[in-house]
Amino acid sequence: MAEDVTPIEGQQQSVQVVLDERDMKTNFANGYRIHTTSEEVIIDFGFNLLNPNPQGGQSQMLFKVTDRIILSYPSVKRLSGSIRQLIQRYEQQFGEIPTQTGSAPQSGPRPAR
Repeated sequence: MAEDVTPIEGQQQSVQVVLDERDMKTNFANGYRIHTTSEEVIIDFGFNLLNPNPQGGQSQMLFKVTDRIILSYPSVKRLSGSIRQLIQRYEQQFGEIPTQTGSAPQSGPRPAR
């Protein structure tokens, strides 16, 4: 069990969160796809790569999904705020982050035509 402890301020009392990272895994992702329902947000993470077996001889981009995270809307909103603050601090220190690199889409696979 990790020794990192993060205090979370509640409405009436402070709660101490102890992190358990024993079952944690780390994966790389350079793309994502988002699905929604009325009660949750589903985010598929994965990576874009050229399809090694394209159909019809035309080059294709393959989005290989490696992980799926399902969040409630309040969790998504808190995560969004945290990521926004992280990006602001990074860009203040290192400059603007480009959102496009090369021709691969950053938000997941291109829609089929």
